[in-house]
Amino acid sequence: MSQPIKIYGLGSSGEGVGKLDGLAVFVEGALPGEEILAEIDTRKKNYAVGRLVEVLKKSSERVEPFCSLYKNCGGCQLQHMSYPAQLKWKRQQVVDAIERIGKLDGVKIFETLGMENPLRYRNKMQFPVGKNLQIGCYARGSHKIIDAQSCLIQNELNDKILNAVRFVAKKFNLQPYDEDSHKGFLRHVMGRVGFGGEFMIVLVTAAKNFPGEKNFVRALVKELPNVTSIQQNVQTFHNNVILGRDTKILYGKQTIRDKIGGLSFNISARSFFQVNTAQAEVLYKTALDFAELHGRETVIDAYCGTGTIGLFMARKARKVIGVEVVSSAVADAKKNSRENKIRNAEFFAGDAVKVLPKIFADGIYAEVVVVDPPRAGCDKKVLETFAAVKPEKIVYVSCNPATLARDLKILDGLGYLTKKIQPVDMFPFTSHVESVAQLVRK
Repeated sequence: MSQPIKIYGLGSSGEGVGKLDGLAVFVEGALPGEEILAEIDTRKKNYAVGRLVEVLKKSSERVEPFCSLYKNCGGCQLQHMSYPAQLKWKRQQVVDAIERIGKLDGVKIFETLGMENPLRYRNKMQFPVGKNLQIGCYARGSHKIIDAQSCLIQNELNDKILNAVRFVAKKFNLQPYDEDSHKGFLRHVMGRVGFGGEFMIVLVTAAKNFPGEKNFVRALVKELPNVTSIQQNVQTFHNNVILGRDTKILYGKQTIRDKIGGLSFNISARSFFQVNTAQAEVLYKTALDFAELHGRETVIDAYCGTGTIGLFMARKARKVIGVEVVSSAVADAKKNSRENKIRNAEFFAGDAVKVLPKIFADGIYAEVVVVDPPRAGCDKKVLETFAAVKPEKIVYVSCNPATLARDLKILDGLGYLTKKIQPVDMFPFTSHVESVAQLVRK
């Protein structure tokens, strides 16, 4: 039976939040200020999950989704919300996390920096492959694949990769991987698009032996004659991790190039690189501004990836030292440093928890530490290592407000005051928000 519910807020995944009999109810597709009818699908001790049946009173921020697959696809969460309202809500996510999790007072949190044109921004596609060679995003809350011909937040070249791989895979009767039986061959299709139309195709497979490999590649090149690189990544484990450890070049080069802020970057199949090139420049310029460099500082970049933030900093710092656990990304970072003629940057492969103490034991002092960790945030030991060296500033780039707030609280206890945070919208129409925080030594 449908229940009338008033929506007063949004949850961390973009779902509407209301109250029913004193219980918080989460309803996908509902917006703050709306009155709705919802079917209660799940009822727990502390919350319930409802399914939107009808909007009785619409929010002024409700808009018509631009994608025909939106209602089923789990790739986007906020197409039904106006873009200015998304930006306001993303700032509020950061505010709530800082207040509730971080319990920090007096932090200046700026308005979210959004995009002038928030479509076609993704330079990287990672789509699972399913029965009958369906390729696309997972449906909301499931592992059912929504077969897609086009994704309007992807670069147009990724659409072409998606359709070409599907066409050639069907032609060669390539078997899709089944995650229940663990049989089949093709698990994921990854596309990466760089500067000047360079692009890479990565076929993620469940086995190393690629039947008909040369003919398959020849046919794929025929469909996409301007392709820069075709690679095979082997992922044999029975888990949801997309990429495996071994990558083989099937055609073309090992890397593609992209440009951010006048710097050129080489990107390999497994390297981390921001998926929104335009907003990455906004993000890194913010990090550079927050570092407040004068040219005399040594900067530690603790999760350096392909060296993007570190090389931005190197143009204003005396020296930059980058640390990254993915060795192929470190190789890319060194290559990027050489090609951009930056001679004051060094990069080391290894876990930051192990490498940083060795660097500091050698007597290296850093005035500024920059950190851009994965969604899980920083290991507490890494934060303690930073604090032990006593840099003047820490610049924390985060893709998760909750772990950002947790880590800022830890750093506050270690003697670092969070002064300001700048949210940046790297992923329009999704619930994700990136932030840059500036901390100073008390």
